[in-house]
Amino acid sequence: MTTKFEPLDSGSIPRYAGLPTFMRLPVAEPSEVDIAILGLPFDLGTTNRAGTRHGPRELRNQSSLMRRVHHVTGLSPYDRARIADCGDVITDPFDLMRSLDLISAHYASVRAAGALPLTAGGDHLISLPILRGLAADGPVGLIQFDAHSDTYDSFFNGSKYTHGTPFRRAIEEGLVDPRRFVQIGLRGAISDAGNYDYARDAGVRIIFIEEFVKRGVEDVMAEVHAIVGHQPTYVTFDIDGIDPSQAPGTGTPEIGGFSTREAQAMVRLLDGLDIIGADLVEVAPPFDPSGLTALTGATILFELLCVLAGVVEKKGTR
Repeated sequence: MTTKFEPLDSGSIPRYAGLPTFMRLPVAEPSEVDIAILGLPFDLGTTNRAGTRHGPRELRNQSSLMRRVHHVTGLSPYDRARIADCGDVITDPFDLMRSLDLISAHYASVRAAGALPLTAGGDHLISLPILRGLAADGPVGLIQFDAHSDTYDSFFNGSKYTHGTPFRRAIEEGLVDPRRFVQIGLRGAISDAGNYDYARDAGVRIIFIEEFVKRGVEDVMAEVHAIVGHQPTYVTFDIDGIDPSQAPGTGTPEIGGFSTREAQAMVRLLDGLDIIGADLVEVAPPFDPSGLTALTGATILFELLCVLAGVVEKKGTR
């Protein structure tokens, strides 16, 4: 008999009670589910303000406020797919390179189990080892919601593995097809006039916030669909893509970002794509005692979860 995983009923068990899990779901192994929600507490790639290692725990807490049914579609992801909290990916807090290997191995096992991973980070470097674990059959498309390109070469006299470099490494390693790679929301002063040269020369489509505002959500996302097509694609959402007035708890805030409403609308328009996994990164609770940033992050995770549930339903893997 197939187990059906359901969130705790807030009408029977108060939201403040019980063990904190993502969306108040039971804990299970990836082999038991279609979608594995994972925490990845990690900030060894942070170049300035650390704190994202505390992100998954607070995202779990705030996800208790998420309800079952999406108010726009009228659908519940839990009726469309088997979903559970599959725990945290444990890394070595003293060894960056070993941690990257541990993450890659963990996601390779999730892929082998047949589950789609939805990850709560963690700084943005985690996307690199996740892609190493998932892109075993060749380069995938990538949709990145972010204030920053994260395609720098190195920091601090040669450090090539930071939260500012994951997607340059991913292109170099053949994990991501740069012609099927879109970055949305980039903005802010840069340290060098050539900071975007690598991405542009590789073929990455960069949509700065000014272009996004001028064109609007639907037009931009229509282009995203055209670029990534119907081939396997990964989605990464950096919370700093959202304006810091609505998500201040992050390591590298940049004013002038998109709103939470625009973020929700963009994620919903991912529907219909062949998404192999997604992450929500750079929530740093120490910089936001109010919990607003984690609440925002948990809400985006729910939106991503609904999209992934549609992927499962469409493929009939349930």
